[in-house]
Amino acid sequence: MSEYLDTLPNIDEELLHPVDEARLFVAPRATHKPRILLLYGSVRERSFSRFATEEAARILRRLGAETRTFNPSGLPLPDDADESHPKVRELRDLVTWSEGMVWCSPERHGAMTGIMKAMIDWIPLSLGAIRPTQGKTLAVMQVSGGSQSFNAINQLRVLGRWMRLVTIPNQSSVPKAFLEFDEEGRMKPSAYYDRIVDVMEELMKFTLLLRDRSDYLVERYSERKESAEELSRRVNQKSI
Repeated sequence: MSEYLDTLPNIDEELLHPVDEARLFVAPRATHKPRILLLYGSVRERSFSRFATEEAARILRRLGAETRTFNPSGLPLPDDADESHPKVRELRDLVTWSEGMVWCSPERHGAMTGIMKAMIDWIPLSLGAIRPTQGKTLAVMQVSGGSQSFNAINQLRVLGRWMRLVTIPNQSSVPKAFLEFDEEGRMKPSAYYDRIVDVMEELMKFTLLLRDRSDYLVERYSERKESAEELSRRVNQKSI
């Protein structure tokens, strides 16, 4: 009876692979700078989410990353244009280019902004045979006009998981953001600034740790099984 309980009759044994420690621990290392894309969720002239994102980008560059920031101004609402729209193409090209991302949204009515959600909605789960977000890293941040809150970053974490991103544990929430930035948009010294430094350090470490192994880490039994079944149907079809 115990032997039966330890069997896996529903498993295709040929497709359930043991962990390949060589691929996991001694993967060839890329030498280029980690590529980080930053998204912010406001188009106001004095946008505190943009200011926080710019500070994050400065820290990332000091830590050795290459950064690019997407300006959401002019991005159409999801489904209000097709994917050939220049801003949609720009966003999708940047997502494909990136190895990690930073999402920073203001909190509005207890949630992320519609601008932030629209950007994420324009990022598809797949582009042809390529999944542009799967296995990449993500750091989440928010700014608030009032007391400290985590509503927006909690929602961003849900979306990060849905997009198959590896969302790092640390996060940043800046309350009363209008008090934390000077007239030039630079963040003042504070524990909130130090937390952004912490988050960017962690993002860099996770990105360097995962980027050379991401294809292997997100390889799935169910997808190998599906691919094998598709191949079998194609090979065994009676006519072409």
